[in-house]
Amino acid sequence: MREILGRRRRIRLRRKERAAQLDAALTCATEWRWPVLPGAGLTSAGGRGTRGRGCACPDPECVVPGAHPFDPGLLAATTDERMLRWWWGNRPTAPIILATGGSAPCAVSLPAVAGARALAELDRMGMRLGPVVATPTRWSLLVAPYTLERLGELLYAKAWVPSSLRFHGEGGYLVLPPSEAAGGQVRWERAPLPGSAAPWLPDVEAVVDALVEASNSAPDGGSRLAY
Repeated sequence: MREILGRRRRIRLRRKERAAQLDAALTCATEWRWPVLPGAGLTSAGGRGTRGRGCACPDPECVVPGAHPFDPGLLAATTDERMLRWWWGNRPTAPIILATGGSAPCAVSLPAVAGARALAELDRMGMRLGPVVATPTRWSLLVAPYTLERLGELLYAKAWVPSSLRFHGEGGYLVLPPSEAAGGQVRWERAPLPGSAAPWLPDVEAVVDALVEASNSAPDGGSRLAY
């Protein structure tokens, strides 16, 4: 009897997790108008990846298992509710991939340890931030959409930018919670306010300026944003 009850609980938990994926994708697409699509996902066993699980894509040496577009490709990202229900109806545990740029949010990401330090420093500085996505390896600060030309001008004007920064702009993508992908669970370190309209996003220049200042303020003269 205990075995039967345990199996039922596991089934209910799996159903709840699957519903959470679709609900999150629908919130992004239909409420916030962020174009999303399902990621490659993880296989049940074998290969390099999370807890012995490999990427479902054909590349046996995939460096970001599960956490990238594959089939469909990135250009298929959409806000269409019917398409999302069909995708996650067939692949209920697929990671949620945000196609960054255009009218969608972009992001600035750092290694996880540097990201935690940076957020603490930005809070101390009084910097207003938008949502922050965290994985075991990197933290990503969502910012307002920017073009590659704008990013190029911004970086060119800087005497120095921490090498640990990565930019997710036009033509890029980002894995959103509550996905499971390379390295483990994807979560909100700073979640969008519940029940709000599309989350507020800071300007990329303000975030980069603040990150550079936070990095230069390390008491030992080093960088807070180093690996």
